[in-house]
Amino acid sequence: MKLLVASLLFTAATFAHAQTAETAQNQQAIDEAKAAADKWLALVDAGHYKASWEQAAAPLRSAISLAQWEQGGRAARMPVGALQERTLASSTYTTTLPGAPQGRYVVLRYTTRFADRANAVETVTPMLEADGTWRVSGYFIQ
Repeated sequence: MKLLVASLLFTAATFAHAQTAETAQNQQAIDEAKAAADKWLALVDAGHYKASWEQAAAPLRSAISLAQWEQGGRAARMPVGALQERTLASSTYTTTLPGAPQGRYVVLRYTTRFADRANAVETVTPMLEADGTWRVSGYFIQ
C-alpha cells in the first residue's frame, strides 16, 4: 500500500512538473509571438504595407500577392482612421488552426480604438517558421 501511495505521489508530481514546464514554454512562445506581432503591427499602423507583407509568414505571402495586400490593407485601415489605443485582450498558444497546416501558432486578440472606429477587435496570428522566427500569418479587423 505504501508503495502504491508513493508511486501515485511520484506520478502526480511528475505530471504537475510537466504541466508547469509546458505552461512556461507556452508563455515564452506567447511572449515571443507578441513581440513579433507588435513590430509587425507598427508597420501596418504606419501604412508600410509592403514592409509588413515582406516580414509576414510564408503562408500569408503565398496566399495573397503584395499588390492585393497593399490594396486590402488600405481598404481595411483607411475607413477606421489612425490608431488611438490597442490593448491585448487574449493570447492563446495552439498547434492547430482551421485551414492551416500543423504548426506553432499564437492567436492574439486586441481591443482597439481607432480615430473613426471606437470599438474594434484585431486578431493577429503569428506562427513559428522553420527558421525559428515568429512571423504574422494572419490579420483581421472586426
